[in-house]
Amino acid sequence: MPRKPRFYLPNYPVHIVQRGHNKNNVFFEKEDYTAYLEWLQEGSEWYDVPIHAYALLPNEIHILATPSDKESASRMMQYQGRCYVPYINNNQNKTGTIWQGRYKASLIDPETQLLKNMLYIENLPVREKLVKSPGAYKWSSYKFNAQGKKNALITAHDKYTELAKTDKTRLDKYTTLSKAGLTDEIKGDIQDAWQTGTPLGSDKFKKMVERRLKIKVGHARRGRPRKNPA
Repeated sequence: MPRKPRFYLPNYPVHIVQRGHNKNNVFFEKEDYTAYLEWLQEGSEWYDVPIHAYALLPNEIHILATPSDKESASRMMQYQGRCYVPYINNNQNKTGTIWQGRYKASLIDPETQLLKNMLYIENLPVREKLVKSPGAYKWSSYKFNAQGKKNALITAHDKYTELAKTDKTRLDKYTTLSKAGLTDEIKGDIQDAWQTGTPLGSDKFKKMVERRLKIKVGHARRGRPRKNPA
């Protein structure tokens, strides 16, 4: 069965996800997280892929970034793999891949989905019961986006910056959005999109993607429709 193509458009954000093989851990010590982030920053800078949000979970990574061209995200992830896989195999006395196949990526509509994806990613440690609040998790971008802590890896997206004119008001607004959370439907749509690699956004956005790439983008939902909690 042929691989489904990844959809990239220069300067449009993508949600990148990569899981450990058989859902096994890919991070074991704090030094592993630090090493991964250092190589991620190098790849981000070398291949011009600004990163807006991330969360490193023990067995998977989530990154929200804006590739400068259709190849730059792949090059960044390949660079990270060439550095991190030998490092972790050497430390854990393993061989072979540590990842579960290819990384997944969903092109997203910055007008309607940018902030939602940021909130989804940074609240994953809470959903996975690793911490009780996103601010308690060390290996995500939450402390930059909600608390203003320095993080050389992060480049603020325009849609985040537009939340407010001043830093304090922007941080307060973002914190309020994070506490309010996302509906199960929104979280489900985001998950469906990255799992299937389908662009996420308005119909207008999807039609623009199809026109620019000259290819049908398809639908994210698979199987029976998700039940309405009501």
